[in-house]
Amino acid sequence: MGEISATDGAVLSRVVGVYRDVLRDHQEELNRLNVYPVPDGDTGTNMALTIESVVAEVGDLVELEAVCTAIGHGSLMGARGNSGVILSQILRGLCDTFRTAGRVGPTEVAAGLAASSDAAYAAVMHPVEGTILSVIRASAEAA
Repeated sequence: MGEISATDGAVLSRVVGVYRDVLRDHQEELNRLNVYPVPDGDTGTNMALTIESVVAEVGDLVELEAVCTAIGHGSLMGARGNSGVILSQILRGLCDTFRTAGRVGPTEVAAGLAASSDAAYAAVMHPVEGTILSVIRASAEAA
């Protein structure tokens, strides 16, 4: 496999749509898996609703800065439940990094994951390990 090169806003926009489709496909499974720290069974639903708002906000945008702004705004305004708020902060961390860098390449993804982890942990009053917070932190560390 070749080296990953930088991408643009149009590709990022398509990635968001694919992410929405994957969340839809696995929404019920995520709901069933959600038993810790609170077994409320709505994590998949809340994440899917949050990302639907992102896709609607992004629309047909293709310029990187505009796509990143739309992702941040759509995820914040459409966040549902704790998992939606955490997801919005993960997306904000990524997009703030991409927007500042003006590109999306491997270095920016690694930096964005670190920013996402920081933002997600900061958004939760009492962070609990063994949740999506642990996943984003481990992803950032591995990047």
